[in-house]
Amino acid sequence: MDLGNRGLVGLITYMRTDSFRLSDDAVSEARGFIQKAFGKDYLPGRPNRFKSRKGAQEAHEAIRSTSAELEPRAVSPYLTKDQLALYDLIWTRFVACQMSPAILNKTQVEISAGKAAFRATGSVVVFKGFTVLYQEGPEKDQEAQLPPVQEDQILNLIKLDPAQHFTQPPPRFTEATLIKALEENGIGRPSTYAAILANISGREYVSIEKRLFRPTELGFLVTDLLVGSFPDVMDTAFTAQMENNLDKIERGEVKWTDILKQFYGSFEKNLEKATREMKGEVLTDISCPKCDRPMAIKSGRNGIFLACTGFPECRNTTNFTRDEKGNIVVEASAEPRKDEGTCEKCGRPMAVKNGKFGSFVACTGYPECKNIWTPEPVSTGVPCPEKNCRGMLVERRSKKGKKFYACNQYPKCRFATWDDPFDEACPECGTPVLSIKRPKNSAPSLACRKKGCGFTKPLPSDPIR
Repeated sequence: MDLGNRGLVGLITYMRTDSFRLSDDAVSEARGFIQKAFGKDYLPGRPNRFKSRKGAQEAHEAIRSTSAELEPRAVSPYLTKDQLALYDLIWTRFVACQMSPAILNKTQVEISAGKAAFRATGSVVVFKGFTVLYQEGPEKDQEAQLPPVQEDQILNLIKLDPAQHFTQPPPRFTEATLIKALEENGIGRPSTYAAILANISGREYVSIEKRLFRPTELGFLVTDLLVGSFPDVMDTAFTAQMENNLDKIERGEVKWTDILKQFYGSFEKNLEKATREMKGEVLTDISCPKCDRPMAIKSGRNGIFLACTGFPECRNTTNFTRDEKGNIVVEASAEPRKDEGTCEKCGRPMAVKNGKFGSFVACTGYPECKNIWTPEPVSTGVPCPEKNCRGMLVERRSKKGKKFYACNQYPKCRFATWDDPFDEACPECGTPVLSIKRPKNSAPSLACRKKGCGFTKPLPSDPIR
């Protein structure tokens, strides 16, 4: 980072370590800055030292700013918003870890009112200490402050807030709390945390809702299959122990061949058993309503569903969801409605079905009768850009389920595009209908469809989504 008079400066130390160790020079500089900026009261008599967790990479220092003098406000002109937020966190934690602790007086007041008893708890800050610079968590999580009271003092009721507390399940993980759990269980290192988070999201084992990880049905299915076939490997203790074994190999305390033999002996047996018995399904305690056999969770081209284990004698299938506790909730089967009519091929009722690409109407005589009615394709309202074509572009799906846009006059007009269409001509070359580009890490934009024309501009609105 070029900081003008200072020249090129590195702002932080090695960022992929999990060590808590600080060099004597860094501690000395931080203590000097604290005394100058906050005064002697905020400087402890001895430097604060912190013990790293077992197996930490002690070859490196803790993640810290290279200099306590490089305050965030001094480097803010040279950093982006996200870079500044990260540097501010690193700098404040580094400096605050060498400051005096905060001192608080905790107060608990017991209040009697007839036969009822009430309790109020709070705290009073006597000395702010390191909290003058850095505080963990939002202010709403901090204890309330109580006014001074005396024993046997008569109080006037201003407001009473009744509250009832129930045992709550553990909250869902966020990226931060998941990394904290990995650290507590000795799994992974800072250099691997990003890859772990990317894998579970990229492979659709979890979805992110309001910054919380929620397991998908694919995640449930894969986890149940792996835990059932490889219980030892899927145990968190196994991963932590393997980390320790790798450290021992690095230090020359054990031979890597011994560790490999110890691991592969049991793993080979589980692998052979899984090859024979793993069917890609997970049994449930739900009985089939048609034949009373158990239902199993399966994966197919239409997603995850419940199917009778009596296949092919019984072909009953149904969709399902899960409640907040992860329990399976069977969806009510779609009953035929009068307005769906009867099948023109066999005369049986037609019923609404849900597939991978949306709802459709199918004959209830399946698999003997495979007649289906598909809904009309959704129109985009964008005219087909082909010359002398009066068609409109509609949304369609490929055989693999990928969305594309094509002319509704097919097969007379074979125009198709993967990009969302935008009803506007290119101002540079005149090509009708622009394409909406949606990069993963940037805002959508408009671009010309013609090769060689580099016209692009920000998307003013989003007509497709």
